[in-house]
Amino acid sequence: MKPGRLLGLAGVVAALFAEGAGAAERTLTLTEAVTLALQRNEDLVIERHASTAARARLSGARGAYDPRLTLDGGWRKAREPFNSSFSGAPAGEIAAELETSEAGVSLRQLLPTGGEIALRGSGGRETTDGTLAWLSPAHATRAGVELRQPLLRDRSIDPVRLSVRVAHAGRRRAAASLRRTVTETLAAVETAYWNLASIRLGVNVREQAVRLAEEQLAETRTRVSGGVAPQSELAQPRAELERRRADLLAQREALTHADNALKLLVLSDADEAVWSESLVPVDSVALAVGPVDVAAALSRALATRAELAEREAELARRHAETAFARDGRWPALDAVVSYDRFGLSGSRNAAGSGAPVPPRLDGQLGRSFDVLGDGDFDAVRVALVLELPILNRTARAEATAARSVESQAEAALAKTRKAIRAEVLDAAARLELAGQRIEATRSGREAAEIQLSAERDRYATGLSTNFLVLTRQNDLSRARLDEISALTDYRTARTEMGRATGALIEGRGIEIEGLEGVTR
Repeated sequence: MKPGRLLGLAGVVAALFAEGAGAAERTLTLTEAVTLALQRNEDLVIERHASTAARARLSGARGAYDPRLTLDGGWRKAREPFNSSFSGAPAGEIAAELETSEAGVSLRQLLPTGGEIALRGSGGRETTDGTLAWLSPAHATRAGVELRQPLLRDRSIDPVRLSVRVAHAGRRRAAASLRRTVTETLAAVETAYWNLASIRLGVNVREQAVRLAEEQLAETRTRVSGGVAPQSELAQPRAELERRRADLLAQREALTHADNALKLLVLSDADEAVWSESLVPVDSVALAVGPVDVAAALSRALATRAELAEREAELARRHAETAFARDGRWPALDAVVSYDRFGLSGSRNAAGSGAPVPPRLDGQLGRSFDVLGDGDFDAVRVALVLELPILNRTARAEATAARSVESQAEAALAKTRKAIRAEVLDAAARLELAGQRIEATRSGREAAEIQLSAERDRYATGLSTNFLVLTRQNDLSRARLDEISALTDYRTARTEMGRATGALIEGRGIEIEGLEGVTR
Protein backbone atom coordinates (compact mmCIF):
# COMPACT_ATOMS: atom_id res chain seq x y z
CA MET A 1 0.00 0.00 0.00
CA LYS A 2 1.40 3.41 -0.90
CA PRO A 3 -0.69 6.17 0.65
CA GLY A 4 0.65 8.81 -1.80
CA ARG A 5 0.96 12.16 -0.12
CA LEU A 6 0.19 10.55 3.23
CA LEU A 7 3.19 8.24 3.12
CA GLY A 8 5.57 10.94 4.27
CA LEU A 9 3.55 11.32 7.46
CA ALA A 10 4.62 7.90 8.70
CA GLY A 11 7.89 9.34 10.03
CA VAL A 12 6.04 12.20 11.68
CA VAL A 13 3.66 9.80 13.41
CA ALA A 14 6.51 7.54 14.48
CA ALA A 15 8.36 10.52 15.93
CA LEU A 16 5.17 11.66 17.65
CA PHE A 17 4.81 8.30 19.35
CA ALA A 18 8.49 8.17 20.26
CA GLU A 19 8.47 11.59 21.87
CA GLY A 20 5.46 10.81 24.07
CA ALA A 21 6.62 7.45 25.34
CA GLY A 22 5.93 8.34 28.92
CA ALA A 23 2.92 10.58 28.37
CA ALA A 24 -0.59 9.68 29.44
CA GLU A 25 -2.10 11.01 26.19
CA ARG A 26 -1.15 10.97 22.52
CA THR A 27 -2.37 13.70 20.22
CA LEU A 28 -3.41 12.45 16.79
CA THR A 29 -4.60 14.12 13.62
CA LEU A 30 -7.01 12.42 11.27
CA THR A 31 -4.33 12.27 8.56
CA GLU A 32 -1.95 10.52 10.96
CA ALA A 33 -4.67 8.07 11.98
CA VAL A 34 -5.36 7.22 8.33
CA THR A 35 -1.64 6.74 7.63
CA LEU A 36 -1.26 4.37 10.56
CA ALA A 37 -4.31 2.37 9.53
CA LEU A 38 -3.09 1.97 5.95
CA GLN A 39 0.25 0.69 7.20
CA ARG A 40 -0.86 -1.56 10.04
CA ASN A 41 -4.43 -2.72 9.56
CA GLU A 42 -4.48 -6.52 9.30
CA ASP A 43 -7.43 -6.59 6.88
CA LEU A 44 -5.35 -4.61 4.40
CA VAL A 45 -2.40 -6.96 4.85
CA ILE A 46 -4.68 -9.89 3.99
CA GLU A 47 -6.11 -8.14 0.94
CA ARG A 48 -2.66 -7.13 -0.33
CA HIS A 49 -1.51 -10.75 -0.21
CA ALA A 50 -4.70 -11.87 -1.94
CA SER A 51 -4.02 -9.33 -4.70
CA THR A 52 -0.45 -10.57 -5.06
CA ALA A 53 -1.66 -14.17 -5.33
CA ALA A 54 -4.23 -13.22 -7.99
CA ARG A 55 -1.55 -11.40 -9.98
CA ALA A 56 0.67 -14.50 -9.80
CA ARG A 57 -2.18 -16.75 -10.96
CA LEU A 58 -2.75 -14.52 -13.99
CA SER A 59 0.93 -14.65 -14.86
CA GLY A 60 0.85 -18.42 -14.48
CA ALA A 61 -2.15 -18.76 -16.76
CA ARG A 62 -0.43 -16.69 -19.46
CA GLY A 63 2.58 -18.95 -19.08
CA ALA A 64 0.74 -21.55 -21.16
CA TYR A 65 1.84 -19.49 -24.20
CA ASP A 66 5.50 -19.87 -23.32
CA PRO A 67 7.42 -21.87 -25.98
CA ARG A 68 8.15 -25.48 -25.03
CA LEU A 69 11.46 -26.98 -26.03
CA THR A 70 11.78 -30.78 -26.11
CA LEU A 71 15.03 -32.70 -26.54
CA ASP A 72 15.20 -36.44 -26.89
CA GLY A 73 17.84 -39.01 -27.75
CA GLY A 74 18.36 -42.73 -27.62
CA TRP A 75 20.25 -45.80 -28.66
CA ARG A 76 18.86 -49.11 -29.78
CA LYS A 77 20.35 -52.42 -30.81
CA ALA A 78 18.09 -55.23 -31.95
CA ARG A 79 18.07 -58.56 -33.76
CA GLU A 80 14.44 -59.44 -34.49
CA PRO A 81 13.32 -62.49 -36.46
CA PHE A 82 11.52 -61.68 -39.68
CA ASN A 83 9.02 -64.16 -41.12
CA SER A 84 10.03 -63.77 -44.74
CA SER A 85 12.51 -65.12 -47.22
CA PHE A 86 13.52 -61.50 -47.85
CA SER A 87 14.57 -60.80 -44.28
CA GLY A 88 17.96 -59.53 -45.43
CA ALA A 89 19.75 -61.56 -42.78
CA PRO A 90 23.38 -62.52 -43.45
CA ALA A 91 24.07 -66.00 -44.79
CA GLY A 92 23.41 -68.61 -42.13
CA GLU A 93 21.58 -66.16 -39.86
CA ILE A 94 17.86 -65.91 -39.09
CA ALA A 95 17.77 -62.16 -38.48
CA ALA A 96 19.87 -59.13 -39.25
CA GLU A 97 21.31 -56.96 -36.50
CA LEU A 98 20.31 -53.29 -36.41
CA GLU A 99 21.99 -50.63 -34.24
CA THR A 100 20.50 -47.13 -34.11
CA SER A 101 21.52 -43.88 -32.39
CA GLU A 102 19.12 -40.97 -32.73
CA ALA A 103 18.41 -37.50 -31.32
CA GLY A 104 15.62 -35.02 -31.85
CA VAL A 105 14.53 -31.52 -30.91
CA SER A 106 11.15 -29.80 -31.13
CA LEU A 107 9.89 -26.32 -30.26
CA ARG A 108 6.15 -25.87 -29.74
CA GLN A 109 4.18 -22.67 -29.30
CA LEU A 110 0.48 -22.21 -28.57
CA LEU A 111 -1.13 -19.44 -30.62
CA PRO A 112 -3.74 -16.88 -29.46
CA THR A 113 -6.05 -18.34 -32.14
CA GLY A 114 -6.19 -21.66 -30.30
CA GLY A 115 -3.79 -23.34 -32.71
CA GLU A 116 -0.30 -24.64 -32.23
CA ILE A 117 2.84 -24.39 -34.30
CA ALA A 118 5.68 -26.87 -33.96
CA LEU A 119 9.21 -26.82 -35.31
CA ARG A 120 10.94 -30.19 -35.27
CA GLY A 121 14.21 -31.73 -36.26
CA SER A 122 15.92 -35.09 -35.84
CA GLY A 123 19.01 -36.99 -36.85
CA GLY A 124 20.24 -40.53 -36.46
CA ARG A 125 22.91 -43.06 -37.33
CA GLU A 126 22.09 -46.60 -38.28
CA THR A 127 24.35 -49.64 -38.85
CA THR A 128 23.26 -53.10 -39.91
CA ASP A 129 24.62 -56.35 -41.23
CA GLY A 130 21.46 -56.95 -43.22
CA THR A 131 21.89 -57.52 -46.94
CA LEU A 132 18.92 -55.40 -48.01
CA ALA A 133 20.22 -52.13 -46.54
CA TRP A 134 21.96 -49.91 -49.06
CA LEU A 135 24.00 -47.87 -46.61
CA SER A 136 25.73 -48.85 -43.39
CA PRO A 137 26.39 -46.72 -41.52
CA ALA A 138 23.55 -44.52 -42.73
CA HIS A 139 22.91 -40.95 -41.49
CA ALA A 140 19.29 -39.76 -41.70
CA THR A 141 18.14 -36.20 -40.91
CA ARG A 142 14.77 -34.50 -40.89
CA ALA A 143 13.47 -30.94 -40.31
CA GLY A 144 9.94 -29.68 -40.56
CA VAL A 145 7.15 -27.46 -39.34
CA GLU A 146 3.51 -28.25 -38.51
CA LEU A 147 0.55 -25.94 -37.88
CA ARG A 148 -2.66 -27.18 -36.32
CA GLN A 149 -5.63 -24.79 -36.15
CA PRO A 150 -9.11 -25.55 -34.75
CA LEU A 151 -11.91 -24.50 -37.09
CA LEU A 152 -14.96 -25.25 -34.92
CA ARG A 153 -14.48 -26.28 -31.29
CA ASP A 154 -11.66 -24.35 -29.54
CA ARG A 155 -11.52 -21.74 -32.31
CA SER A 156 -12.94 -18.81 -30.28
CA ILE A 157 -12.00 -20.11 -26.82
CA ASP A 158 -10.11 -23.08 -25.49
CA PRO A 159 -8.98 -24.31 -22.03
CA VAL A 160 -5.89 -22.09 -22.07
CA ARG A 161 -7.76 -18.93 -23.06
CA LEU A 162 -10.48 -19.78 -20.52
CA SER A 163 -7.82 -20.09 -17.82
CA VAL A 164 -6.35 -16.70 -18.78
CA ARG A 165 -9.74 -14.98 -18.80
CA VAL A 166 -10.71 -16.52 -15.46
CA ALA A 167 -7.37 -15.50 -13.94
CA HIS A 168 -7.75 -11.99 -15.34
CA ALA A 169 -11.22 -11.74 -13.82
CA GLY A 170 -9.79 -12.99 -10.53
CA ARG A 171 -7.10 -10.32 -10.71
CA ARG A 172 -9.73 -7.63 -11.28
CA ARG A 173 -11.83 -8.95 -8.44
CA ALA A 174 -8.88 -9.04 -6.03
CA ALA A 175 -7.97 -5.46 -6.99
CA ALA A 176 -11.55 -4.34 -6.42
CA SER A 177 -11.65 -6.17 -3.10
CA LEU A 178 -8.48 -4.38 -2.03
CA ARG A 179 -9.96 -1.02 -3.01
CA ARG A 180 -13.16 -1.84 -1.15
CA THR A 181 -11.22 -2.80 1.97
CA VAL A 182 -9.17 0.41 1.78
CA THR A 183 -12.37 2.43 1.44
CA GLU A 184 -14.02 0.63 4.33
CA THR A 185 -10.90 1.09 6.45
CA LEU A 186 -10.80 4.81 5.70
CA ALA A 187 -14.49 5.15 6.53
CA ALA A 188 -14.08 3.18 9.75
CA VAL A 189 -11.06 5.23 10.84
CA GLU A 190 -12.72 8.57 10.08
CA THR A 191 -15.93 7.53 11.83
CA ALA A 192 -14.04 6.26 14.87
CA TYR A 193 -11.91 9.41 14.94
CA TRP A 194 -14.88 11.76 14.90
CA ASN A 195 -16.75 9.61 17.38
CA LEU A 196 -13.80 9.83 19.77
CA ALA A 197 -13.54 13.59 19.21
CA SER A 198 -17.27 13.98 19.84
CA ILE A 199 -17.21 11.97 23.06
CA ARG A 200 -14.19 13.94 24.29
CA LEU A 201 -16.12 17.16 23.70
CA GLY A 202 -19.05 15.56 25.49
CA VAL A 203 -16.80 14.86 28.47
CA ASN A 204 -15.87 18.54 28.52
CA VAL A 205 -19.54 19.50 28.49
CA ARG A 206 -20.28 17.08 31.34
CA GLU A 207 -17.32 18.45 33.32
CA GLN A 208 -18.60 21.99 32.79
CA ALA A 209 -22.04 20.88 33.94
CA VAL A 210 -20.50 19.42 37.12
CA ARG A 211 -18.62 22.67 37.77
CA LEU A 212 -21.81 24.70 37.30
CA ALA A 213 -23.62 22.42 39.76
CA GLU A 214 -20.77 22.80 42.25
CA GLU A 215 -20.91 26.58 41.89
CA GLN A 216 -24.66 26.55 42.39
CA LEU A 217 -24.31 24.33 45.45
CA ALA A 218 -21.61 26.61 46.88
CA GLU A 219 -23.76 29.68 46.31
CA THR A 220 -26.74 27.98 47.96
CA ARG A 221 -24.60 27.07 50.97
CA THR A 222 -23.59 30.69 51.25
CA ARG A 223 -27.23 31.70 51.30
CA VAL A 224 -28.10 29.05 53.86
CA SER A 225 -25.22 30.07 56.15
CA GLY A 226 -26.35 33.69 55.83
CA GLY A 227 -29.87 32.78 56.82
CA VAL A 228 -31.28 33.86 53.47
CA ALA A 229 -32.40 30.33 52.53
CA PRO A 230 -33.49 27.31 54.58
CA GLN A 231 -31.30 24.17 55.00
CA SER A 232 -33.63 22.17 52.76
CA GLU A 233 -32.62 24.39 49.84
CA LEU A 234 -29.35 22.42 49.62
CA ALA A 235 -31.06 19.16 48.64
CA GLN A 236 -31.81 20.04 45.04
CA PRO A 237 -28.34 21.32 43.90
CA ARG A 238 -26.67 18.43 45.82
CA ALA A 239 -28.86 15.83 44.06
CA GLU A 240 -28.30 17.52 40.72
CA LEU A 241 -24.53 17.52 41.30
CA GLU A 242 -24.48 13.79 41.96
CA ARG A 243 -26.63 13.10 38.90
CA ARG A 244 -24.25 15.08 36.71
CA ARG A 245 -21.26 13.28 38.19
CA ALA A 246 -22.91 9.99 37.24
CA ASP A 247 -23.44 11.30 33.70
CA LEU A 248 -19.78 12.31 33.57
CA LEU A 249 -18.66 8.83 34.63
CA ALA A 250 -20.84 7.27 31.93
CA GLN A 251 -19.38 9.65 29.36
CA ARG A 252 -15.85 8.75 30.42
CA GLU A 253 -16.67 5.06 30.08
CA ALA A 254 -17.92 5.75 26.56
CA LEU A 255 -14.67 7.64 25.94
CA THR A 256 -12.66 4.54 26.87
CA HIS A 257 -14.63 2.39 24.44
CA ALA A 258 -14.25 4.96 21.64
CA ASP A 259 -10.52 5.24 22.32
CA ASN A 260 -10.08 1.47 22.09
CA ALA A 261 -12.16 1.32 18.91
CA LEU A 262 -9.81 3.77 17.19
CA LYS A 263 -6.73 1.97 18.52
CA LEU A 264 -8.02 -1.28 17.08
CA LEU A 265 -7.99 0.31 13.62
CA VAL A 266 -4.70 2.23 13.69
CA LEU A 267 -2.35 0.32 15.99
CA SER A 268 -0.54 -2.95 15.54
CA ASP A 269 0.14 -5.62 18.13
CA ALA A 270 3.71 -4.32 18.40
CA ASP A 271 2.63 -0.85 19.64
CA GLU A 272 2.53 -1.97 23.26
CA ALA A 273 3.35 1.43 24.77
CA VAL A 274 0.67 3.24 22.77
CA TRP A 275 -2.05 0.76 23.68
CA SER A 276 -1.82 1.93 27.31
CA GLU A 277 -2.09 5.62 26.34
CA SER A 278 -5.16 7.70 25.48
CA LEU A 279 -5.53 9.04 21.95
CA VAL A 280 -6.51 12.69 21.72
CA PRO A 281 -7.95 13.86 18.38
CA VAL A 282 -6.74 17.35 17.56
CA ASP A 283 -8.75 18.04 14.39
CA SER A 284 -11.86 20.13 14.93
CA VAL A 285 -15.27 18.67 14.24
CA ALA A 286 -16.36 22.05 12.90
CA LEU A 287 -16.67 22.12 9.11
CA ALA A 288 -18.22 24.45 6.55
CA VAL A 289 -21.49 23.09 5.18
CA GLY A 290 -21.54 22.61 1.42
CA PRO A 291 -24.23 21.77 -1.14
CA VAL A 292 -25.03 18.17 -2.14
CA ASP A 293 -25.08 17.31 -5.87
CA VAL A 294 -27.08 14.08 -5.81
CA ALA A 295 -26.95 13.46 -9.57
CA ALA A 296 -23.16 13.79 -9.66
CA ALA A 297 -22.85 11.59 -6.59
CA LEU A 298 -24.93 8.83 -8.20
CA SER A 299 -22.92 9.03 -11.40
CA ARG A 300 -19.63 8.82 -9.53
CA ALA A 301 -20.75 5.93 -7.37
CA LEU A 302 -21.87 3.85 -10.35
CA ALA A 303 -18.53 4.52 -12.03
CA THR A 304 -16.12 3.97 -9.14
CA ARG A 305 -17.60 1.75 -6.43
CA ALA A 306 -15.37 -1.26 -5.83
CA GLU A 307 -18.37 -3.50 -5.15
CA LEU A 308 -19.51 -3.00 -8.75
CA ALA A 309 -16.02 -3.80 -10.01
CA GLU A 310 -16.11 -7.03 -7.99
CA ARG A 311 -19.49 -8.00 -9.46
CA GLU A 312 -18.36 -7.09 -12.97
CA ALA A 313 -15.23 -9.21 -12.58
CA GLU A 314 -17.36 -12.12 -11.42
CA LEU A 315 -19.67 -11.63 -14.40
CA ALA A 316 -16.68 -11.53 -16.77
CA ARG A 317 -15.58 -14.89 -15.41
CA ARG A 318 -19.07 -16.34 -15.90
CA HIS A 319 -19.16 -14.95 -19.46
CA ALA A 320 -15.92 -16.80 -20.22
CA GLU A 321 -17.15 -20.03 -18.66
CA THR A 322 -20.43 -19.84 -20.58
CA ALA A 323 -18.60 -19.19 -23.85
CA PHE A 324 -16.34 -22.18 -23.22
CA ALA A 325 -19.28 -24.44 -22.32
CA ARG A 326 -21.16 -23.38 -25.47
CA ASP A 327 -18.07 -23.96 -27.55
CA GLY A 328 -17.95 -27.52 -26.26
CA ARG A 329 -21.17 -28.32 -28.14
CA TRP A 330 -19.38 -27.98 -31.49
CA PRO A 331 -17.63 -30.89 -33.23
CA ALA A 332 -13.85 -30.72 -33.27
CA LEU A 333 -12.54 -29.89 -36.75
CA ASP A 334 -8.83 -29.14 -37.01
CA ALA A 335 -6.85 -28.09 -40.05
CA VAL A 336 -3.33 -29.51 -40.16
CA VAL A 337 -0.60 -28.29 -42.47
CA SER A 338 2.96 -29.63 -42.31
CA TYR A 339 6.11 -29.52 -44.33
CA ASP A 340 9.22 -31.71 -43.84
CA ARG A 341 12.58 -32.08 -45.50
CA PHE A 342 14.76 -35.18 -45.36
CA GLY A 343 18.45 -35.86 -45.64
CA LEU A 344 20.40 -39.10 -46.08
CA SER A 345 24.06 -40.02 -46.34
CA GLY A 346 26.37 -42.91 -45.52
CA SER A 347 28.78 -45.53 -46.74
CA ARG A 348 28.18 -48.60 -48.88
CA ASN A 349 26.92 -51.55 -46.87
CA ALA A 350 29.64 -54.18 -47.07
CA ALA A 351 27.06 -56.90 -46.45
CA GLY A 352 24.72 -55.56 -49.09
CA SER A 353 24.34 -56.03 -52.78
CA GLY A 354 27.46 -54.04 -53.58
CA ALA A 355 25.65 -51.37 -55.59
CA PRO A 356 27.62 -48.10 -55.63
CA VAL A 357 26.48 -45.16 -53.46
CA PRO A 358 25.45 -42.04 -55.40
CA PRO A 359 28.15 -39.40 -54.95
CA ARG A 360 25.76 -36.88 -53.44
CA LEU A 361 24.85 -39.37 -50.64
CA ASP A 362 28.37 -40.59 -49.95
CA GLY A 363 29.64 -39.12 -46.69
CA GLN A 364 29.14 -38.63 -43.00
CA LEU A 365 26.42 -36.82 -41.01
CA GLY A 366 27.33 -33.41 -42.40
CA ARG A 367 26.61 -34.66 -45.89
CA SER A 368 23.12 -35.67 -44.75
CA PHE A 369 22.46 -32.10 -43.64
CA ASP A 370 23.64 -30.86 -47.05
CA VAL A 371 21.13 -33.12 -48.73
CA LEU A 372 18.41 -31.90 -46.35
CA GLY A 373 19.27 -28.30 -47.21
CA ASP A 374 19.01 -28.97 -50.95
CA GLY A 375 15.32 -29.74 -50.48
CA ASP A 376 15.14 -32.49 -53.07
CA PHE A 377 13.50 -34.83 -50.58
CA ASP A 378 10.45 -33.33 -48.83
CA ALA A 379 6.85 -33.99 -47.86
CA VAL A 380 3.82 -31.71 -47.67
CA ARG A 381 0.69 -32.66 -45.80
CA VAL A 382 -2.67 -30.90 -45.65
CA ALA A 383 -5.40 -32.57 -43.62
CA LEU A 384 -8.69 -32.08 -41.81
CA VAL A 385 -9.30 -33.98 -38.57
CA LEU A 386 -12.93 -34.30 -37.54
CA GLU A 387 -14.21 -35.50 -34.17
CA LEU A 388 -17.98 -35.76 -34.01
CA PRO A 389 -19.40 -36.68 -30.57
CA ILE A 390 -22.70 -38.52 -30.72
CA LEU A 391 -25.54 -36.83 -28.75
CA ASN A 392 -23.00 -34.73 -26.79
CA ARG A 393 -25.25 -34.60 -23.73
CA THR A 394 -22.46 -33.66 -21.32
CA ALA A 395 -21.50 -30.53 -23.28
CA ARG A 396 -25.13 -29.47 -23.67
CA ALA A 397 -25.80 -29.90 -19.96
CA GLU A 398 -22.67 -27.94 -19.03
CA ALA A 399 -23.68 -25.11 -21.37
CA THR A 400 -27.11 -24.88 -19.75
CA ALA A 401 -25.64 -24.90 -16.24
CA ALA A 402 -23.04 -22.26 -17.15
CA ARG A 403 -25.69 -19.98 -18.59
CA SER A 404 -27.73 -20.27 -15.38
CA VAL A 405 -24.72 -19.30 -13.28
CA GLU A 406 -24.08 -16.38 -15.64
CA SER A 407 -27.68 -15.21 -15.17
CA GLN A 408 -27.19 -15.30 -11.41
CA ALA A 409 -24.10 -13.09 -11.77
CA GLU A 410 -26.07 -10.64 -13.93
CA ALA A 411 -28.83 -10.47 -11.32
CA ALA A 412 -26.26 -9.95 -8.53
CA LEU A 413 -24.73 -7.06 -10.47
CA ALA A 414 -28.13 -5.43 -10.99
CA LYS A 415 -28.93 -5.89 -7.29
CA THR A 416 -25.63 -4.28 -6.29
CA ARG A 417 -26.29 -1.29 -8.55
CA LYS A 418 -29.70 -0.78 -6.93
CA ALA A 419 -28.19 -1.06 -3.44
CA ILE A 420 -25.54 1.53 -4.30
CA ARG A 421 -28.16 3.94 -5.61
CA ALA A 422 -30.07 3.60 -2.35
CA GLU A 423 -26.91 4.08 -0.28
CA VAL A 424 -26.00 7.27 -2.14
CA LEU A 425 -29.51 8.70 -1.77
CA ASP A 426 -29.54 7.84 1.94
CA ALA A 427 -26.10 9.36 2.43
CA ALA A 428 -27.08 12.51 0.54
CA ALA A 429 -30.23 12.95 2.62
CA ARG A 430 -28.31 12.38 5.85
CA LEU A 431 -25.62 14.86 4.82
CA GLU A 432 -28.14 17.54 3.89
CA LEU A 433 -30.11 17.11 7.09
CA ALA A 434 -26.95 17.08 9.19
CA GLY A 435 -25.91 20.36 7.62
CA GLN A 436 -29.26 21.91 8.44
CA ARG A 437 -29.04 20.70 12.04
CA ILE A 438 -25.75 22.53 12.60
CA GLU A 439 -27.29 25.98 12.25
CA ALA A 440 -30.34 24.99 14.28
CA THR A 441 -28.30 23.57 17.18
CA ARG A 442 -25.91 26.53 17.13
CA SER A 443 -28.83 28.89 17.50
CA GLY A 444 -30.26 26.71 20.28
CA ARG A 445 -26.95 26.72 22.14
CA GLU A 446 -26.62 30.51 21.87
CA ALA A 447 -30.18 30.95 23.15
CA ALA A 448 -29.52 28.56 26.05
CA GLU A 449 -26.43 30.56 27.04
CA ILE A 450 -28.46 33.79 27.08
CA GLN A 451 -31.25 32.15 29.09
CA LEU A 452 -28.83 30.75 31.67
CA SER A 453 -27.09 34.10 32.05
CA ALA A 454 -30.44 35.84 32.56
CA GLU A 455 -31.63 33.21 35.02
CA ARG A 456 -28.46 33.53 37.09
CA ASP A 457 -28.89 37.28 37.20
CA ARG A 458 -32.45 36.78 38.38
CA TYR A 459 -31.24 34.27 41.01
CA ALA A 460 -28.66 36.75 42.26
CA THR A 461 -31.42 39.28 42.87
CA GLY A 462 -33.68 36.70 44.52
CA LEU A 463 -36.15 36.54 41.63
CA SER A 464 -35.35 32.92 40.66
CA THR A 465 -34.85 29.53 42.29
CA ASN A 466 -32.35 26.67 42.27
CA PHE A 467 -34.75 24.64 40.21
CA LEU A 468 -34.91 27.21 37.43
CA VAL A 469 -31.14 27.84 37.42
CA LEU A 470 -30.35 24.14 37.35
CA THR A 471 -32.95 23.64 34.62
CA ARG A 472 -31.28 26.34 32.49
CA GLN A 473 -27.91 24.71 33.11
CA ASN A 474 -29.28 21.38 31.93
CA ASP A 475 -30.80 23.09 28.91
CA LEU A 476 -27.41 24.56 28.05
CA SER A 477 -25.65 21.20 28.46
CA ARG A 478 -28.17 19.53 26.17
CA ALA A 479 -27.82 22.35 23.64
CA ARG A 480 -24.04 22.03 23.65
CA LEU A 481 -24.27 18.25 23.29
CA ASP A 482 -26.80 18.68 20.47
CA GLU A 483 -24.43 21.06 18.64
CA ILE A 484 -21.51 18.65 19.07
CA SER A 485 -23.74 15.82 17.83
CA ALA A 486 -24.79 17.86 14.79
CA LEU A 487 -21.19 18.75 13.91
CA THR A 488 -20.07 15.14 14.39
CA ASP A 489 -23.01 13.81 12.41
CA TYR A 490 -22.09 16.15 9.55
CA ARG A 491 -18.51 14.91 9.65
CA THR A 492 -19.54 11.26 9.65
CA ALA A 493 -22.19 11.98 7.00
CA ARG A 494 -19.44 13.43 4.81
CA THR A 495 -17.42 10.26 5.39
CA GLU A 496 -20.42 8.08 4.55
CA MET A 497 -21.04 10.12 1.40
CA GLY A 498 -17.44 9.57 0.37
CA ARG A 499 -17.75 5.85 1.01
CA ALA A 500 -21.07 5.61 -0.84
CA THR A 501 -19.68 7.42 -3.89
CA GLY A 502 -16.30 5.65 -3.79
CA ALA A 503 -14.47 8.98 -3.41
CA LEU A 504 -12.59 8.42 -0.14
CA ILE A 505 -9.41 7.03 -1.71
CA GLU A 506 -9.00 9.74 -4.33
CA GLY A 507 -10.16 12.40 -1.88
CA ARG A 508 -7.20 11.64 0.38
CA GLY A 509 -4.72 11.26 -2.50
CA ILE A 510 -4.04 7.62 -1.74
CA GLU A 511 -2.41 5.37 -4.33
CA ILE A 512 -2.59 1.60 -4.07
CA GLU A 513 0.42 -0.38 -5.19
CA GLY A 514 -0.02 -3.31 -7.58
CA LEU A 515 -3.17 -2.05 -9.31
CA GLU A 516 -1.41 -0.64 -12.38
CA GLY A 517 -3.06 -1.85 -15.56
CA VAL A 518 -6.10 -3.26 -13.76
CA THR A 519 -9.30 -2.01 -15.37
CA ARG A 520 -12.96 -2.62 -14.71
